[in-house]
Amino acid sequence: MLRGVGATLGLPWLEAMMPTRLAAASAPPVRLAALYMPNGVREDQWTPAGEGGDFTLSSTLEPLAGLKDSILIPTNLWNEVVKDGSVHLPRCAGFLTCTRVTKTQGVDISCNGISMDQVAARISGKATPLASLELGVAPDSTGVDSNNGYTRLYGSHIAWSAPTVPLAREIDPRLVFERLFRAGRPQADSAKVDMLLLDRVMEDARKLQKRLGAADRERVDEYLSVVRSLEERLERTTRPQPGGAWKPRVPLDPKLAPPETTPQFPEHVRLMLDMIALAFQTDTTRVCTFMFNNEVSNQNFAFVEGVSGGHHSISHHQHREEQLKQYQLINRWHVAQFAYLLGKLRDIKEGESTLLDNSMVLFGSGLRDGNVHSPVNLPIVLGGRGGGRIAGGQHIVYPPNSPLSNLYVAMLDAFGAPVDRFADSTGPARGVLAS
Repeated sequence: MLRGVGATLGLPWLEAMMPTRLAAASAPPVRLAALYMPNGVREDQWTPAGEGGDFTLSSTLEPLAGLKDSILIPTNLWNEVVKDGSVHLPRCAGFLTCTRVTKTQGVDISCNGISMDQVAARISGKATPLASLELGVAPDSTGVDSNNGYTRLYGSHIAWSAPTVPLAREIDPRLVFERLFRAGRPQADSAKVDMLLLDRVMEDARKLQKRLGAADRERVDEYLSVVRSLEERLERTTRPQPGGAWKPRVPLDPKLAPPETTPQFPEHVRLMLDMIALAFQTDTTRVCTFMFNNEVSNQNFAFVEGVSGGHHSISHHQHREEQLKQYQLINRWHVAQFAYLLGKLRDIKEGESTLLDNSMVLFGSGLRDGNVHSPVNLPIVLGGRGGGRIAGGQHIVYPPNSPLSNLYVAMLDAFGAPVDRFADSTGPARGVLAS
């Protein structure tokens, strides 16, 4: 309390008021995001010069100059299991799973694993209203790629909660905000109503299951597992939990809601990145994925000075200099958006640290060069320090064809979800974890 001139004013809760043990116990949580850029990069303008802490950013990575101490750039990582064939879609679907997808026209889709983000979400999701948040800007691609016989669905998802369950993405920024707002400020009886609706869904699903064949029963089982996870989250809002009920780290201001009208592509991307920052700041979720667009997207990038065509078409440059210049400008634009998110997280304080200090933000593509679709030496950047566990500010050059999955093993360790092995990993990637 502040007292003076006969008046009394209540102070907000301050960290200084916390007992030392409680302050230590309430250290900011670690967050994890993965940002996917389709169609690869102009490879001769990507890799930094120099190694370790003494490196110079390439022209494509220049937008990260002000964040150099908070990024880690690994060179020579690849996704070996998708090396066969010159195909976009499996490289996208396997980006976070490091597994070979089943070739199908859509009936029996499977990535044959779960994605790294969902390994993390199984741990952190027990403490937040939303286990994870999956975002994009375009609806799922439909149909079959006639060039290779893969369903285009594989190019629309990087997050998989089970081998045959790609997680649906939200593409409307306003709906994302409303979802965060509702999770952070549930109405008195809303959770009970939601539980009643879920009970009815479960009942209907069980009745339906009795009339289905074996394959469809398996799909319904997977659906029910998702429903059960929703049920568990709702229970946390209606029943006392060990350590007390979840509370947002900061209140969510309704005035921050995005516009109702569908924004143009550049603004759409920025709004989605804002939603990631907001979700992490409020601790509504600690795991998020975002796709700048679906794989093979031919989004028109004429809004970038010097570009006059579609992304996918330009990525098939056939070594023509005019195409290569435009390809690099598109890559640089994506890196600038990544830098925007990192800068936003850096500007949000969490005690003596920042939200960026307590986050890991993966940025990359499932292809090296869009012209040949190579999964060798993938363009990857890791931003943030993972609560002090990530040794940022360096360019690490690994032996050629080192597993991408090794990076994920290190990230999961830093997140607090350690694994002995992930997909084809051989151990945590050297130099990523702070000693």
